[in-house]
Parts: sequence; C-alpha cells; structure tokens
Amino acid sequence: MSDTIKLTAAQAMVKWLSVQMTEDGERFIEGVWAIFGHGNVAGIGEALHRYRDEIPTWRGQNEQTMAHAAIAYTKTMRRQKAMAITASIGPGSTNMVTACALAHVNRLPVLMICGDVFANRRPDPVLQQIEDFDDGTVSANDCFKPVARHFDRISRPEHLLTALPRAMAMMTDPQNAGPAVLAFCQDVQAEDYDYPADFFAPRVWRIRRPEPDPREVADVADLIAKASKPVIVAGGGVLYSQAEEQLIAFAEKHNIPVVETQAGKGALSFDHPLNFGSPGVTGSGCGNEHCEAADLVIGVGTRFQDFTTGSWTLFGNPERKLVSINLHPYDAQKHLATPLVSDARVALERLSRALGDLRFEAHDPSAPAEWRKEVERVTAAPAASTNSKPTDAQVIGAVQRVATDRTVAMCAAGTMPGALQVLWQAAQGGYHMEYGYSCMGYEVAGAMGIKLAAPEKEVVCFVGDGSYMMANSELATAAARKVPFTIVLTDNSGYGCINRLQIECGGAEFNNLYKDSDVFPKIDFVAHAAAMGAHAEKADDIADLEEKIVAARGRDVPSVILIETDAVPGTGAGGHFWDVAVPRTGGPDRLEKARSRYDANVALQRTYN
Repeated sequence: MSDTIKLTAAQAMVKWLSVQMTEDGERFIEGVWAIFGHGNVAGIGEALHRYRDEIPTWRGQNEQTMAHAAIAYTKTMRRQKAMAITASIGPGSTNMVTACALAHVNRLPVLMICGDVFANRRPDPVLQQIEDFDDGTVSANDCFKPVARHFDRISRPEHLLTALPRAMAMMTDPQNAGPAVLAFCQDVQAEDYDYPADFFAPRVWRIRRPEPDPREVADVADLIAKASKPVIVAGGGVLYSQAEEQLIAFAEKHNIPVVETQAGKGALSFDHPLNFGSPGVTGSGCGNEHCEAADLVIGVGTRFQDFTTGSWTLFGNPERKLVSINLHPYDAQKHLATPLVSDARVALERLSRALGDLRFEAHDPSAPAEWRKEVERVTAAPAASTNSKPTDAQVIGAVQRVATDRTVAMCAAGTMPGALQVLWQAAQGGYHMEYGYSCMGYEVAGAMGIKLAAPEKEVVCFVGDGSYMMANSELATAAARKVPFTIVLTDNSGYGCINRLQIECGGAEFNNLYKDSDVFPKIDFVAHAAAMGAHAEKADDIADLEEKIVAARGRDVPSVILIETDAVPGTGAGGHFWDVAVPRTGGPDRLEKARSRYDANVALQRTYN
C-alpha cells in the first residue's frame, strides 16, 4: 500500500496547488486572492495560513475585482501562469459571476474556489443558502455553470483527487482555457482524508502547441494562392501563442497587410509598414478600406466579434472568402470559414512554407503612414486659447506624446476602448484591452494585475468616471501593497459613450449624463482617490496632463490624474457600422432618420460566404 498523508480537504487542495509547476520551474497558480466569510474561513482560511510559505494569499476589497486582477495577470502572462480566488458562500461567491463570464469570453484561465452549502445537510438551510423548492442539489454556485469553462462541486474529500487535475488540465489547455469553478462544500473543507502521498508530488504542466492537419494547411494555402488582395486579421490568439514574430515574418514574406483586433493590438508595432491599424466599428481608415476590398480575409486567433466585422458589413467584396486559423474548431468554423485548427505560431510557419515565395503587391504602402498623420491631427493638443474641455482623443494624444516603449495602455469599457483601438499607437506589446466582455469596473483592478505580472512596465489605465464609480476599491489594495500604475480618470459627468449611441439610435438624451438624469452628484475624485492612499491630483489642461504623467513614473503608489472632458465628440476618425437595433415604430423625426440609416446598413450585412 502506498504511503498516505492525513489532511483536511482544504489543506490537501492548497498543498496540491502549491506544487503545480510551469516548464520554467515556477508555480502555475501564482497565489490566491481571498476574502473570507463563514463559508471558507474555517476550512480554506486555515489551509492558506498553514501553507502561506508555499503559496501566498492576498487580501482584496471585492470578490469581483480580485478576480479581475487575476484575469489581467494571466492575460499579461499570455496564459502561461494564473491565479486563484476564494470567496464565501452566498454573495461573496456570486460577486464573482461577472468576472467568471469575462474570463470565459476572453478564454483566460482563472481558478475560482467558492464556499458552498453543507454536504451533510444537517444544519440546512444555512446562512445565505439559496433553496430551490424543486431541486435539493442546487446552490447559489449553480449560477456559475453557464459562464464557467469547467464546474465541479466538492462534496466529498476524495473528490479532489480527480477534480483538481481536471481543472488544471482545462486551464493549461490552450484550446479550452477558461475559468474553472470549484464549489467547495464548507463542511467538506474541514473533513480529513488519507490522501496518497504521491498526489502531492510536483507536476509540470506544459502548454501544448497543436499541429494543424496537413489537408487544412493545403486548403488554406490554395485559397491564399488564388487571392489577389488578402488581409490578415490578427486576434488575441497571436499573443497567447507568442506568435508575434511569426506573424511579422509571414506578413513581410508574402506582403500581406495586417489589421489588429482589440485583443490582438500590439502584435505588431504601430509603425510597422504592414500594420494597417484596426478593423471594423473602431477601425482605422486605411484598415477598413483594405478590409472592404479584400477578396480573402485570413483570421488568426480571432473570434470575428461584431466590432471586428462591423456587424458583418465590413468585408464587402462580393468575391470575399474567409479563413480562420484558431485553436478551437468552434471558433475556426464560424460563419462557414475555411478552418485551420492549430496553434497560431505553428500554423503560420506551415502556411509560409506551403506558399513558398508567393508575394502580393495589391495594396497602397503609403496608406498606414497617411493614417498616422490623421491620428496625429485628431489627437493634437488644443490651441492654448481654447477654453473648452478636451476631447477623449486629445487626452489619448497627451499620453501618447510622453509614452515610451515600456508603456502599456489599458482599458475595458466606455468611450476609451474604441478611441484607443483606433488612435493609440502601441509599441509591440504595449496594449491591454478587455473588450470581449467590455466590463465596466475591470480597469483599476486590471491595471494592478498587469503591474503584478509585468513590474518593469509603465501601466497607464484609462478609465471614465462611470467605470471608476462602479469599481475602484482595489486602488486601496494597490496603494497598500505599493503597486504603482497611473490612472487617467476622464470625467465627462456620466456615461458619455452610451449617450452618443443613444443619440445615434434616434433616442433622446436620457439617464446617461448626469444632466439628463434625476441625480447630479458632485464627486471630488481627487479627494476620494487620495483617501484610499493614491497620489491624486487634477490636471488643468492637456499640457498639465502630460507633465503629471511623466512625474508619476517616480512613485511607488498608484497615481490618479483627473481631467474633465467633453462628453459629446467621438474619436473624429475611422469607424464603421455597428448593429444596435433601432425601435421599429414610434418616435419623432430623429428616430425615423435613425431607422433609415439602420435599414440601409443592415441591407449590407453578409454573414456567410
């Protein structure tokens, strides 16, 4: 009989997590974010304390934002490492449902360990227990099932012997990576069991690079060879595969322009001659022009989200064909694309060999440079005599002018994601956007997660007053832990992005800007941020903003720089149609005009080859 170790289930879980290693000899689960409640403090809390020298525990302020920090960390680490979060039964765990959905949409591994009801049911119903009148097996944690990539309920100590390896296998699988949720019954956490000693032997988890089917390579190579004006759409899969150099080599060898999605931006440096900017709703002028004319669209690691495709009105060439290079067949076969199921790096290498010396000439090589001039015009500082508030584009320009090759611009929701995609000129690797779920409240915690993963980088977090008000509490965590990053807080007194969309869809300005709602709070953002330990100040104008960003680089705590902005203007450059349904009846003349514009654009939609 093999040797055994008597441990509680919670102790066994923490001990096991501490010895799951990367190929570089480091823990895959870097640490555990924790807020304790009655559903996890006695079991998991004791275990984390016992093994605090083997795996660290960090205290946050909100379960959702702790998870956002963990997600930003693994995104920055290109899914090579991850973090865990534990919360109590009830609202502590359900607070993480939104973050779980965010991780699922973005294909990012994170481990969520949720306290659950008593498996023995003796004290039922316990505090915070959700009771299903028709199903005795349901708990609040069943809310995670639609948004988790892997879900398991630990109702016996020995369940860990299979549950933990299954969760880790999913998180380290590049094809299926996403959030794993363990609903851990609180009485089971404290039960003991004789675990096999070899269960705790260190294990190395390799991130596979799936090879493509040679027949699919041949099919795609044939389509490329027959094309006359192809374009590459580079998505987040390029970064997760660490295929940036292979993408550049492929594009240069065959002279194919590249456009980058929100998740893929930064795969190429902004000044690479084949970087045509971004596609779709928040697309660059030259990028969208090329996409509209392309007869072959080659997606690499992209889901072809509606913002990328202009709700499928962008790729307008009647002869257009679609190729999708992706790890997962589900993504690779969307919209009847010709699939190439493979790791992006391997696929590009195989395709390039199959194409030989094939080279295209059918694009204007001066277009990207002309577009960059347009960006400089839109983002230029306002004249000194101007007394009006700056636009978001001008704020971006201010940060851009003082940015270095170490600067990472990050954001998640509101006006800034679209403005940054079309206007921010990123150094290679200098961009981090959560736009799969476009989750307001990701920004502050996400900036902390990025800085923890890449302490050598200058992280600049763009956040509007609306998102800041939704979730700012991890600013206190970052200040206490001395995790420095810079927040550029743009105050337009409400939800300016959605206000513009409301107008575009024919609606009246209502309930978005404070001036159009039933409340107009006067918020002292500088005092608020300072009260949580950040260095906080207000920029008087664009020139002052530039100076304050440079000054922030010498601090060891987060810096919050507030600047008031104009809620009305958009980016002033680029753009494309986005399908947001307009009411089919009723309303004044403005709604009639919006319906007419909407119908004209919908008529251009083409979702299949």
